[in-house]
Amino acid sequence: MLHCTARAARALGLQVHALHVHHGLQPDADAWTRRLAAQCRRWARGGLPVTLHVQRLAGAPAAGDSVEAWARRERYAALAAMARAAGCDTVLLAQHRRDQAETVLLQLLRGAGPHGLAAMPTTSRLGPGWLLRPLLEVDRSELLDYALEHGLHWIEDVSNADTRFDRNYLRQRILPLLRERWPAVGRNLARSARWCAETADWLDADADADLARVAAQRPDALHIPALRELGEPRQRNALRRWLRRLGLPVPDSQQLRHILHDALTAARDR
Repeated sequence: MLHCTARAARALGLQVHALHVHHGLQPDADAWTRRLAAQCRRWARGGLPVTLHVQRLAGAPAAGDSVEAWARRERYAALAAMARAAGCDTVLLAQHRRDQAETVLLQLLRGAGPHGLAAMPTTSRLGPGWLLRPLLEVDRSELLDYALEHGLHWIEDVSNADTRFDRNYLRQRILPLLRERWPAVGRNLARSARWCAETADWLDADADADLARVAAQRPDALHIPALRELGEPRQRNALRRWLRRLGLPVPDSQQLRHILHDALTAARDR
């Protein structure tokens, strides 16, 4: 994606800032960084407007935190910091359709609802700017065709073959079997994600309307008698939306039921 974006930026008179996050997790990480820096210098000499930034991560996952989750959080934090420093209002990520299919399956196996099954959004906020994933409808095979057509070379991360990680297990073991039986599985899972995203948007709009009815004078409080008048599914939907508005983690369905039961019962007992 970087090469394609740089070509478009040259035609539009724009500058591209690329970020490489050095996680410090692979023995070849330093070599990858040097190779990418050399490639960006060659492109710049050839007239492609690319400036490379390298962020080396410090620290390590906390106890009980997975390497995958820690690395993902650190990458997004580094992207937001680079965008602010470089004055960029739009950040592009290169996740493609197979990545989206993997995310849908992971969320399905976790028992996610519509918001989780919507998987990765095409457009979302990143600080004051925007985060875009323009390749979610593009298959990995198409990206390889582009790279071969333009004589591009890429690095295969050996850690992607480590099936101890859930995503890699799906990628290496499960999805190939699914593609043998259902060749369009990636396209179909991505389509399901779009339908779930539409459903999630509808649920959010419905929750906003309900929250307007149960709003208290303070934004961090709800009017319990009004909340009680809603049916249980609408109560849960409104509470999830309210917690997201406050920037708080959303508990799972069972925890949410307990919270609602305790809140509604306590209000009735007073």
